[in-house]
Amino acid sequence: MSTQDSSGNDRKSKRRTFLKIGGAAGLTGAVGGTAVLTSLFPRVGRTQARHHHRTPVQTNTAAQQGLAKFVDPLPIPSTIAPSGTLNGVPFYDVKMRPLQKKLHRDLPATALWGYNGQYPAPTFEVRRGKPIAVKWENQLPGTHFLPIDQTIHGAEPPTPTVRTVVHLHGMKSMPASDGYPEAWFTNGFQKTGPFFETQVYRYPNDQQATTLWYHDHALGITRLNVYAGLGGGFYLIRDAHEDSLGLPSGRFEIPLVIQDRFLNTDGSLLYPVEDNGGDPDPRVPPVWIPEFFGDTVLVNGKVWPFLEVEPRKYRFRILNGSNARFYHMTLQEAWASGQAIGGRSGPVFTQIGSDGGLLPAPVKRTDLLVAPAERLDVVIDFSGLDGKSFLLTNDAKAPYPDGDDIVPTEVMLFKVNQRLSSRDTSRVPSTLNSVPLINPANAVKMRDLVLSELDSATPFENPIIAMINDAHWDDPITETPKAGSTEVWRIINTTGDAHPIHVHLVQFQIIDRRLFDPEQYPGNLVYTAPAETPGRDERPAWKDTVISLPGTVTRIIAKFDLPAEANPRPGDKFLYVYHCHILEHEENEMMRPYVVVA
Repeated sequence: MSTQDSSGNDRKSKRRTFLKIGGAAGLTGAVGGTAVLTSLFPRVGRTQARHHHRTPVQTNTAAQQGLAKFVDPLPIPSTIAPSGTLNGVPFYDVKMRPLQKKLHRDLPATALWGYNGQYPAPTFEVRRGKPIAVKWENQLPGTHFLPIDQTIHGAEPPTPTVRTVVHLHGMKSMPASDGYPEAWFTNGFQKTGPFFETQVYRYPNDQQATTLWYHDHALGITRLNVYAGLGGGFYLIRDAHEDSLGLPSGRFEIPLVIQDRFLNTDGSLLYPVEDNGGDPDPRVPPVWIPEFFGDTVLVNGKVWPFLEVEPRKYRFRILNGSNARFYHMTLQEAWASGQAIGGRSGPVFTQIGSDGGLLPAPVKRTDLLVAPAERLDVVIDFSGLDGKSFLLTNDAKAPYPDGDDIVPTEVMLFKVNQRLSSRDTSRVPSTLNSVPLINPANAVKMRDLVLSELDSATPFENPIIAMINDAHWDDPITETPKAGSTEVWRIINTTGDAHPIHVHLVQFQIIDRRLFDPEQYPGNLVYTAPAETPGRDERPAWKDTVISLPGTVTRIIAKFDLPAEANPRPGDKFLYVYHCHILEHEENEMMRPYVVVA
């Protein structure tokens, strides 16, 4: 949404008065090159003391009662079809509705909310350069079935309890179609947020073939709406170049959205409420928890499912759709029951793509790390493995990288028990894509984004707030890149945990990561190791979400191009956001608006 209308009047004055442009934060100056170094990930645990926050302990969940694993087949999300055309482009009418669905063979049906009444959400299949229009309709009840914390910003009375707005994560779209957190709407659009502009969103699809996804983004309630089922919908952009590569396709291309949950023995969802142990600090939110970590893993909406495959190559689009959990996954050979056979590794992962599209070349990997909101495009070759089974395991600690919370160790099971239906003619070419590196010398500005967390006093040390640059959501905007300009953003993580940072509008590139001493910051930024260039799975690659490790400065670079349809006039301002994609952090101040200035 440009903040000017066609007559040149400033519409900002008709909305909240506190959204104002402040002085740009950060530093200007040249940025240097990097060297190829070893991975930081095993070393971050030594950077500083930890202050992890545990999800409140839950008793008598279905998992604790011995819920059987690998007894349900993996569902494949349906593909959504347009309902007509609007202004010459395909038009989709998507309704958010309540539903009941069995998530496990041995559990009663679970009450959920879903897009078109479906969980998992249906998949969009679109073509590059072919725009579509989508009307997202809220047909949900007026009360939520999960606990609401009305002290969280955006959820204070008299804000409606149930409100929604959809963000297509990774799409380069105009602000009115981006899913701004305060552009929410209620059932039938009876009430709308202060930044609501249109009932119909336009997605230009003017970017290369990639895996995007859609989810709720309503201010103050995102974590609950996504948990209820309004998250994890795939949006696949395809193009002629990808078509020409001969990658596995059709029923041999499978999306996998991984989420964790607590399930009660009656099948209902359980989202825990914080118990602050009698902390007298009034700033401690009474209901909000700092991170959600469940004891049960769902893939495509099924608890610990299995997938029967042929001895051939499969392409998997992997999305971490969890609220806060990271997954560090490997394949282990297992019995058909799912019991791992010790010491026997499964086939390697061949990563071919990331958030923003295909990598320049495939990367062989024995393990996968994926943070909330990240996507991995991988091929697994089951050729010659007839009769074997492979367990997809997880050993990522929660919070990542070295917390001590619940860690479900199994994700799903692959069974190579199907006969080859046809000769496997698919391939993984040695060259996949052209991903030119953005030259840091072209950056006109460098900005610092400082991640911090505030706890209450000893002995309680309850988490109160997570912030970026010590700013609240409704403080003056400090990030104002010019349209078409290139900037370097330094993400300085002073906290004890990793944060997946997502920037709307742009696909960026990671320059490097470098350890520093948080104890001397902000007085001095003292590096304690050389800068390390990411591996080939991250650079060169297009990303919209980056893992910011504790005690680490992560540099990213982006060109802030507006959508082709923007047609800006000098001085126009286009409003977007950036935030941590741990939804509980995003909900409690680790999210900031930014403006692209024409």
